Amino acid sequence: MLRIHFSDADLGRTRLATAPDPLWEIAASLHRLQSRKGAWAYAGWTRMARQQLREKGLERLVRDVLLRLYPRAEYFPDFLTPAGALDGFEAGGESILATPPRRILEEVTILDRTVGAPAWVGRLVEPATRGELVGLLRAYHEAVVVPYEEEVRTKLEAERAARCRGLLDGGVEGMLAGLGPMMRWRPPVLEVTYPTQAADRDLYLHGRGLTLVPSYFNWAEPVAFADPELPPVLWYSMLHEPPPGGDDPGKPLTALLGRARAIALYATAAGATTGEIARAAGVSASSASRHATALRDAGLVTSVRHGPAVLHTLTPVGAAMLRAATRRAGPAAHD
Repeated sequence: MLRIHFSDADLGRTRLATAPDPLWEIAASLHRLQSRKGAWAYAGWTRMARQQLREKGLERLVRDVLLRLYPRAEYFPDFLTPAGALDGFEAGGESILATPPRRILEEVTILDRTVGAPAWVGRLVEPATRGELVGLLRAYHEAVVVPYEEEVRTKLEAERAARCRGLLDGGVEGMLAGLGPMMRWRPPVLEVTYPTQAADRDLYLHGRGLTLVPSYFNWAEPVAFADPELPPVLWYSMLHEPPPGGDDPGKPLTALLGRARAIALYATAAGATTGEIARAAGVSASSASRHATALRDAGLVTSVRHGPAVLHTLTPVGAAMLRAATRRAGPAAHD
């Protein structure tokens, strides 16, 4: 678990990213290629990505270079996902090129100690080698991330709207309280569920605030920089809704609640109105209302009226159930 400690000053400096982080989406998408977790949510993207990498002759480079630098493990180098990438790919690429050699050596040493690293990784201290890496990242990004940009931005805007509801109702603390199911706000600490292999740690913001970055390709594993001296950024998952038919994201949850109510529970992870639940589950508004009532009566969601709409959000019990279902979404190839 990661415990992020806030002061009053930190709350005033906390913000939600306005656009996807392209270098983080590269990292998270590479993790999707190494894991079966959440495979149901990314089945279409995975087919497209593998085909594109094949057609563009990138398979070997992705396998031998990128997957070695971005292992789905406890650690990969912080300099590969610089905070500057929040301003776009080119800004992020410039940040990688400008990384001091000493920092690169320190971080690739940690990578080698943690999961092992090929000998060539040490050459990243050379500007020319970093330039080649940025070129490969650009080619990968254009091949497999850019085709999904519209969907990524659509989900990000929905996530921002959901977080703004919490902000309007309860300020920044209200926004933080709605970040479940993988995060829990216990003032003044945000508790973040980390990958099981990662050791528990504390991050003190010291007045710097926190930048929250919703991620399309991150699956149920929020991530912050390993180095506490770097700008505080937390990338977290925008959980995907189960597809209408096909793979089931959580058979035990569906068996327990029924498919429509399982989808309703997933939808409320980001906060959802009755109408939004109806669209996600493909049912009428009256049916969505009945499903929400059943979930509320079971103590899994809570409902609050906002003008003409009713907003449904997870209770701690509902968040715990969804976290458990998410962890069981599929066996990981590299847990």
